[in-house]
Amino acid sequence: MDFIFMLTRDDRTIGDAEDVVDAAAELGVRHIGVKDVGVPRATLERVVERIRARQGVCYFEVVSTTPEDVDASLATGAALGVDCILGGTDLDAARRALGSLDRYFPFPGRPVGHPTRLRGSAGDVERDARAAGERGCGGIDLLAYRATEADPLTLVRAARRGIGAGRLIVAGSVRSVGQIHAVAAAGADAFTIGSAVFDRAFVPAEDSLRGQIVDILAACRSAPAATPAATAR
Repeated sequence: MDFIFMLTRDDRTIGDAEDVVDAAAELGVRHIGVKDVGVPRATLERVVERIRARQGVCYFEVVSTTPEDVDASLATGAALGVDCILGGTDLDAARRALGSLDRYFPFPGRPVGHPTRLRGSAGDVERDARAAGERGCGGIDLLAYRATEADPLTLVRAARRGIGAGRLIVAGSVRSVGQIHAVAAAGADAFTIGSAVFDRAFVPAEDSLRGQIVDILAACRSAPAATPAATAR
């Protein structure tokens, strides 16, 4: 189970993201990401360079809402040369920007607003996940705990069925060991956490960034394997 540490708060990249990379990497965090809003392009470039210098895997999540802004964000992600681009729903636009979809992880379902919420049923999510896999996407970025119309774990299981062998990332509002273990058992390969770390909400009694990250990494190590029910119809 991979922990993707998003250097974000309230769906925006934090101003001191560059400095936090080093602290996270020293604790063993390998997967680190930013979002397409919150800081200037030059800051994003420096953050990506710092992640690279630490031999990390770099993620860039698109949370823009208009087609024009999404196109611009995809182009930025491509220019930054990140390993994985998360979010958005327009696979054609992503292919135009990236050339191929193997490092693209779209949102299944119907994301709306900012901070992003997720509309849609389990059937919608499974269908979109299957379509993403058939088009050659590396996986999907599921806003399970931002869902407004379905149970989060039902969505994770539906997404697992749809994406098959592709990578299933659960993004947004993961805030506890129980949630990490639940999405792992339901079939997720990775999850993102941002605000819960910076708000010291993952471990409310722990007032340090280090303590939050250490406990999240421990939850990853103790996470269960996916159960047979995760792929059953």
